[in-house]
Amino acid sequence: MKQKKSFKYKLTKPSEPAVLRDAAAIGLGRVVTVRDAKAHLSALLEWVAAGNELTITSGGQPKAKLVSAAPAKARKVFTGMGDYLKTMPVQTKGPFADELVRADRDGRGW
Repeated sequence: MKQKKSFKYKLTKPSEPAVLRDAAAIGLGRVVTVRDAKAHLSALLEWVAAGNELTITSGGQPKAKLVSAAPAKARKVFTGMGDYLKTMPVQTKGPFADELVRADRDGRGW
């Protein structure tokens, strides 16, 4: 009886899209053809957004350069609602929310 061999696969995330070619010898950095850029646009955009530059070629000639857009201003996250609500007084008299909702429903005939 033969024993089955077990294999262990290592899943590694490549550091750059597979379609990139090195053209450092001609001073262009990382290069991709127009056809490959169209086919792998999402992966290339993520790679460029990480701070890398990319040259797109057509017919062996550089046609465009893809660079990361300037980072937008960081959004200020509002975190003060909890502190604000703690300073608000607790409602102890007058119509409460559940009473108002109930009266509204009764008025509509639900």
